[in-house]
Order: sequence, then structure tokens, then C-alpha cells
Amino acid sequence: MKTLKDLFGHEIQDIYSAEKQLKAAFPEFIAATDDKELTNLLEKYQEQTNNQFDKVRKIADDLDINPGNSKCEAMEGLIKEANGLLKHDMTKNVKDAGIIARVQRIMHYEISAYGTAVRYAKELDMNEVSSKLQEILDAKYTVDEKLGKMAKRRINEEAIA
Repeated sequence: MKTLKDLFGHEIQDIYSAEKQLKAAFPEFIAATDDKELTNLLEKYQEQTNNQFDKVRKIADDLDINPGNSKCEAMEGLIKEANGLLKHDMTKNVKDAGIIARVQRIMHYEISAYGTAVRYAKELDMNEVSSKLQEILDAKYTVDEKLGKMAKRRINEEAIA
């Protein structure tokens, strides 16, 4: 990589891989939840992730960036950690609190990745791409906020007992 454009291409490949891995992991997260409100939120986020994956794929295609077989090792590790948590013997409430925590870790990684990609796109005068990435970033913030409020409002308190 010799230019910011090269680095931006690498970021798009990484985001593509991260979204692809997350798409595959979501059914297990959803199946492990016991709280209906949390299940509904995760199902909506899964659908959102599927749409975001398609948007990133289109951005890559439009910019002639080949995501190839690149693998986002950070997302792989975050998903592995989340799946490891699900194997522990826990009460339903503690498991739900843990799922929220793990999904928020994933969200925070994605927020960082998309934030970087938005910044690079702006600096490269890719305004349309920047706008599309910003829409995804804003959606990530919204889901993170909803998960945090749910945990604070109810889930974590139920896990204390």
C-alpha cells in the first residue's frame, strides 16, 4: 500500500469481511437469547447487517475493489469470543446480558472501522461513498445505543438477582 486510496481499499475489504462474518454469526446469537425484546432487536440488526453487507459489496464493486478472500481477523476474534461465552453455564438473564455486551463489542469495532472509512472517503473526495458509509455508521450508533439502553433499563438488573 502506497497511498491513502490503497489503504481505503484495504479498509473496504476488511469491512466487507467483517460484515460477511457477522451475517453468518447472527443466527447463533439470536438463538441463544431468551428475552423477546432482545431477540427482536437482534433480528432487526441481523436484517440491517445483511443490507449493510450488500451496500458495502456495491461500494466495492463500484470502486473496483475486490474483497477477495481477505479475512477480518478482529471480527473473527470478536465472534469467537462471543461464541465462547455462549458455551458457559449461565442463567438466562446473565446470558442475555453477556450477549448484549458481546454484540456491543462487535458494534464498537464496526463503528471504528466505518468511522475510519468515512474519513478516508472524505479525504479522497469520494463524497457519495462517504455518504453511504456514514449512513451505515449512523445505523451502527443507533443499534449500539438501543442495546445499551436495554441493558441499563432492564437486562443487567435482571441478571443481578
